[in-house]
Amino acid sequence: MPTETLDSSPPSQAPAEPERLAYSIHEAADLLGVDYFSVYRLIQRGKLRACRALRGKLLVPRTELLRLLKG
Repeated sequence: MPTETLDSSPPSQAPAEPERLAYSIHEAADLLGVDYFSVYRLIQRGKLRACRALRGKLLVPRTELLRLLKG
C-alpha cells in the first residue's frame, strides 16, 4: 500500500496556494456561500470579528470563518 505524502499532486500541476490568514468581505461571502451584505451584517452584530487593513479595508481572519462554520 503506497504511503501518502503531503504533496500528492502530480509534478505537472502547479503547487497549491498556502492557506491565507484573512479574507476580504467579498471573499468571505464567496467561501460561506452568502451575500456580501450578510457577512457585513454579521460583523456589525458582533457575530463575526473583522479587522481593518491598509486604507480601512475590512478583513475577516480565517480562524473566524472556521469558528463560524463550526458553531
